[in-house]
Amino acid sequence: MAEGATIINTTSINAFAGNSDLVAYTATKGAIAGFTRALAKQLGPRGIRVNEIAPGPIWTPLQPATFGPYDPDILPTLGKSTALGRIGQPSECGPAYVYLACEDSSYVTGQTVHVNGGMIVGS
Repeated sequence: MAEGATIINTTSINAFAGNSDLVAYTATKGAIAGFTRALAKQLGPRGIRVNEIAPGPIWTPLQPATFGPYDPDILPTLGKSTALGRIGQPSECGPAYVYLACEDSSYVTGQTVHVNGGMIVGS
């Protein structure tokens, strides 16, 4: 990759908040968070930025496939615990990726952008 390139990884709110029902998923997303920070330090001197997006509850096929078979009553309540009181849509993550990919974020590396409806987490 050339100087000025960007890498944008996708982690999850679960990497920061944990999820006792999705332990393996949470662990892999936590690994991505650590990978992002380490790679940002490694590639920064070459002018390559590395960041990540950590979506919260977003309506994707994963929700009905993960929760639906076990607890179909949970689907209408997904996202209700966020400050905005609703689940997000995939299109609401897009602008965060665009920001990290463009020159407007030229001084941003090793960071996590949380797109989660106001779920407060430490990062």
